[in-house]
Amino acid sequence: MTIRFDGRVAIVTGAGNGLGRAHALGLASRGAKVVVNDFGGARDGTGGSLTPAEAVVEEIRKAGGVAMADGADVSNFAQVTAMVDRVTREWGSVDLLCANAGILRDKSFGKMEVADFAKVLDVHLVGTFYCCKAVWDGMRERNYGRIVVTTSSSGLYGNFGQANYGAAKTGMVGLMNVLAEEGRKNNIRVNTISPTAATRMTEELLPPQALALMKPEAITPAVEFLLSEDAPTRTIMGAGAGSFAVIKILESEGINLAQSDWTPDAIAAHFAEISDMSKAKALEGAFQQTQKYVEQAAARAGIKL
Repeated sequence: MTIRFDGRVAIVTGAGNGLGRAHALGLASRGAKVVVNDFGGARDGTGGSLTPAEAVVEEIRKAGGVAMADGADVSNFAQVTAMVDRVTREWGSVDLLCANAGILRDKSFGKMEVADFAKVLDVHLVGTFYCCKAVWDGMRERNYGRIVVTTSSSGLYGNFGQANYGAAKTGMVGLMNVLAEEGRKNNIRVNTISPTAATRMTEELLPPQALALMKPEAITPAVEFLLSEDAPTRTIMGAGAGSFAVIKILESEGINLAQSDWTPDAIAAHFAEISDMSKAKALEGAFQQTQKYVEQAAARAGIKL
């Protein structure tokens, strides 16, 4: 089976460099018309230039592909909406969205300025929401859409000095969970990529020998799979240096305590049982947690539901 995107229109944000560039080139090589979106700012989000996006468009065109550059700032909803309107006018639709754009403003939490926390959330999380919002109605009308949002191990697992980035990136998982549920009836599949790669975002964090293994191109196959016709939905995929994995949020089976034991002392006494992960499951929706707790309480009380 060869995954192709002929006839599909893709927007890739933050596509002037690094991961976004690799994703744009990869999708174009497999037949997609690609909007190379990049505000063209520095790593901290300052500045702005269409030059990086135009350079990637030129690469795609030289290779025989079809692409256009767009400099919309993803944290500006009017600009994002204008980009989607322009693409829809010229190419008829937006079928695929890879929300990749991001910035870094790293500092330990004690030294982090409020403005730097807000700006990182604005670009990563709010910007991803804006992009999803701008393409959503069109995807619903056409009963087709594939969206990949970008999380990070810094949010999923934690990383010193990145409270802003980690909070934004973990928010992507919550956004995916809800959009995947709401998109099911209209064949809109929403997934999350958690990449580890050598980019200008990570070049100062890793030794040269590690950077050599972590090419951005190693992430793109996972993104292409998650954007494909037969993609899953509501999946978090980790990728880096040629390794690929699926990431799950698990909940222990837990225990139900008698009302006389609704105390912190009883929780402490039973914490080994409560935290036992041997029967942990990945729940598929918020109500599943509620249902489990109610069933456990009913069983204790001898109530048949």
